[in-house]
Amino acid sequence: MCDKVREDFLPYGRQWIDDEDIAAVVEVLKSDYLTTGPVIAQFEEKLKEVTGAQYAVALSNGTAALHAACFAAGIKEGDEVITSPMTFAATANAVLYCGGKPVFADICPDTYNINPEEIKRKITDKTKAIIPVHYTGQPCDMDEIMKIAEEYNLLVIEDGAHALGASYKGKMIGNIGDMTTFSFHPVKPVTTGEGGAVTTNNKDFYEKLLLFRSHGITRDADKLLKDEGTWYYEQQILGYNYRMTDIQAALGCSQLNKLDYFLEKRREYAKLYNDAFKDCEGVIRPRQLPDTLSGWHLYVLQLDLDKIRPDRRVIFDELRIHNIGVNVHYIPVYYHPYYQKLGYQRGLCPEAEKLYERIISLPLFPKMTKEDIMYVIKCVKEIIGVYIKR
Repeated sequence: MCDKVREDFLPYGRQWIDDEDIAAVVEVLKSDYLTTGPVIAQFEEKLKEVTGAQYAVALSNGTAALHAACFAAGIKEGDEVITSPMTFAATANAVLYCGGKPVFADICPDTYNINPEEIKRKITDKTKAIIPVHYTGQPCDMDEIMKIAEEYNLLVIEDGAHALGASYKGKMIGNIGDMTTFSFHPVKPVTTGEGGAVTTNNKDFYEKLLLFRSHGITRDADKLLKDEGTWYYEQQILGYNYRMTDIQAALGCSQLNKLDYFLEKRREYAKLYNDAFKDCEGVIRPRQLPDTLSGWHLYVLQLDLDKIRPDRRVIFDELRIHNIGVNVHYIPVYYHPYYQKLGYQRGLCPEAEKLYERIISLPLFPKMTKEDIMYVIKCVKEIIGVYIKR
């Protein structure tokens, strides 16, 4: 194995916080607004610039963004929404929150993204929307997905939690489907601590999102059913307290100033991994669709179990012993006990299930050094080499 084990633990992801970020937060802490103030609007403007979308609504976290998007789309009891099983549970949970039913479509075995042909197979007269997940930051085949949506009169809510700054055929993620959701968790492309957002080009959706994030309450004089004075407000729908704070938004604004640099480092390090594993027996590199530019939120290496003696867990544990914080993204959503109780069964998506047994997420984040990358490459190659079938 590796001659020398590093002393410090190298996680799969980690935030980048610098003095500019801290100063931005301190400025808000010294201001008159800590919760929903003027910095929220500034953050939303920056998101619109990054994505090219006409509207952006900041929310308290990525799950809230998914929930809000499903609400704005009108998902209700009896509706079905098709999505990928290779995602964090929040994607499907948001459908359940609105009373709908998640329907899982299998993935493409090469890109790991939802397969448009499988989407078509799962459409019924109850299908209301599609939630494609830009897994690891690689855009899905949006041309095909949008064609399907148009043919069957379905809404498209992109889960872009991994894909801020990614592009598909020259269009930025956040400006293709009916709505796109983002997450700003610490390991995501940029962070606000916790936070999320929805972008859209549809004014009706935008106004529903604004209501939904703040208890369903409005003070907008043009929308009030009556006006009893400047103090007056109305709750018009059952919304939630999904508001982002100005503290979070200030951090987000500062982080977005560095997004291009963050993406540059992620792509640089992903290329180092790709080049290193090109001829490495026993592993399969992630494949990218033509005319796409991934955000490289994750670098997922697939083990070729036809050429390696042990299962994935042995390799995983060996890498952890060497202080490499590998992870697995994701357990298919319907494997979780809660979904099993709802009646979902294993065998729904064979390609996703096969992939789950073989994948390991390697460390990838801007604050890594090239020495970190080389250490990971060295350990992976040496550990895999020991277990190659001869």
